[in-house]
Amino acid sequence: MKIIAGLGNPGREYENTKHNAGFMTLDILADRLGIDIRKQKFKALIGEGRIGTEKVILVKPQTYMNLSGESLREIVGFYKIDIEDLIVIYDDIDIPVGTLRIRGKGSAGTHNGMRSVVHQLQDDGFPRIRVGIGGEKGERKIVQYVLSGFSGEEKDKMGEAVLKAAEAAECIVTDGVSTAMNRFNTRKKKKKKKEESDASSSEVQTPEANQASEAHPGPAPDPEQPGSSLKEVQKASSAVREENPDAGNPETGDHKEKTGDQSEEKKDV
Repeated sequence: MKIIAGLGNPGREYENTKHNAGFMTLDILADRLGIDIRKQKFKALIGEGRIGTEKVILVKPQTYMNLSGESLREIVGFYKIDIEDLIVIYDDIDIPVGTLRIRGKGSAGTHNGMRSVVHQLQDDGFPRIRVGIGGEKGERKIVQYVLSGFSGEEKDKMGEAVLKAAEAAECIVTDGVSTAMNRFNTRKKKKKKKEESDASSSEVQTPEANQASEAHPGPAPDPEQPGSSLKEVQKASSAVREENPDAGNPETGDHKEKTGDQSEEKKDV
């Protein structure tokens, strides 16, 4: 049996935010598998089904992001599964929007939801799928960014990313983490070589040629567009599936831990 958990924040005010990429992926996965994730148990919404012959339980903790570990500790303890049979899906501000990073184990990094999970389980030896949401550094900017919606360009990238993340989760269950890493990890594009370094050139360069200018920085990004809804992101995912019929939301970063009453927890998500 495998437990697949997507991290996020409950409530409509967070439904369409970048920080809920884990929830979005679980919704896509549930749709692909025909699983209803509405049963309330273990401080979470859960649903049971199968991927191939393997029984799976899909989990969306309802504790708010910073306390996600409380829910997963309860469900892992109840079913007494091995730690490597837990798969966690979450957003990551440290990698570009729309990219995926899959690892078999590792630290929590800067994500407070994952910090809670690792702390509560006292173990980090479980597979995880990180969905890139990009962003700026600095605590205030991070909080505002992860709790914001998607621009038009981000919506398209995230639509494809959450679909791929769902497929990756299935691949981990059926074929293992290594196969999923090789198949779904986003690889960096190689930079083009400068003309003066072309290997086919045999000409002797002049001093002027050796003083070729550095590459110019790209144009400044456009201002962020209004956020897009979860339905629009899911619609983008559906569009990807139509193009490829074979293809089967709050805080990352060094945010402060939960303090005070529950209303403060929401802000600190």
